[in-house]
Amino acid sequence: MEKYPGKKNTAVFISGRGSNLKSLIKYSKKKNSLVKIILVISNNPSAEGLKYASRSKIKIYGNKKKSNFENKSLKLLKKYNIDLICLAGFMKILSGNFIKKFSKPILNIHPSLLPKYKGLNTHERAIKNKDRFAGASIHKVTEKLDSGKVILQKKVKILKSDNVRSLEKKVLKIEHEIYPKAIEMFLANL
Repeated sequence: MEKYPGKKNTAVFISGRGSNLKSLIKYSKKKNSLVKIILVISNNPSAEGLKYASRSKIKIYGNKKKSNFENKSLKLLKKYNIDLICLAGFMKILSGNFIKKFSKPILNIHPSLLPKYKGLNTHERAIKNKDRFAGASIHKVTEKLDSGKVILQKKVKILKSDNVRSLEKKVLKIEHEIYPKAIEMFLANL
């Protein structure tokens, strides 16, 4: 597979609509971007983000079968000479075996100020606990859920009027802003 000079061949893993994927594709098309998105993989073959990637002329793969998903994904990552995986709304936990076999960096975006609120329902938990701030974190993926080194975080104020949906929208907006920055920071330090 072709290597793009000065750019890391990148795969993005998604599960749904792909709003962070769109942000990453837009970033990847900038002249000074450090990544070239070659492949988008989803554990949901009908994910809206796959359609967007396909329209953007990016190779796609979707598969629901858990047993086959990781093995097939690893073969594709090798075939397309992938240097970096970005998880963007990917709602499946990758096995330790997958992480070891890929052996290159995997980044994830998480909708909380890690180490707070690992896992799901982050906005609901932040509101319930009367936190003053919520936010997003980009971190390196390890075998422990949402526990890898944080690369970049940004916070937003939780207003008394916020509910789960309004907070989710605010956090999503900053996710789109900080994921490309975090990738730049991470790759600059490799």
